[in-house]
Amino acid sequence: MNHVPEIRRYRPADREAVARICLLTAAGGGDATGVYSDDTLMPEVFALPYVEYAPELAFVVADEERVLGYVLGVADTADFIEWWKREWTPGFAARHPSVASPTAHDPAFTEADLVGAGLDPERMRIAELADYPAHLHIDLLPELQGMGFGRRLIDALRAALAARGVAAVHLGMDAANTGARAFYDRLGFHELPSSTPNAPLLGIATS
Repeated sequence: MNHVPEIRRYRPADREAVARICLLTAAGGGDATGVYSDDTLMPEVFALPYVEYAPELAFVVADEERVLGYVLGVADTADFIEWWKREWTPGFAARHPSVASPTAHDPAFTEADLVGAGLDPERMRIAELADYPAHLHIDLLPELQGMGFGRRLIDALRAALAARGVAAVHLGMDAANTGARAFYDRLGFHELPSSTPNAPLLGIATS
């Protein structure tokens, strides 16, 4: 790195880097390259819709050369679901018209599951949405982990949401990513009533 990375707002030029980081951290925190037949699938479900819908609620960590991590959020998940149906699903369906044969990786979250997630934004309508209307995704490359940037990214998003009058934010996570769960616990996230062991759902106030 040429200098200490810093947190800044997302820029349109960061889009490809955000997609890449999503892929490199999507296998329980590890590299998901080649896990599915199409490496664009994971970013098209869990990263790119967010920077299309709410780029003003996306923050990145970057040095002079690269983006190394991000937090992506939406303030109103219910509205995001409707936007996804209207604006994102048609293009996604056209780009991914069928489910390919499984790769040798055979992930527990199958390609059919992933394509299904891209076509079904209603999966985001959690029971606690009235009290936790916002949600987020955060990913950091391994070289950036343990340096405090994850906390600072989430604090930046929480402050931006609080400024909009949003009281609380939630996230879903891969139960296999125990490091991420420990991180969220340290930040003060708590399990929501509809959380399950296989699909943890966590929430926190924005201020």
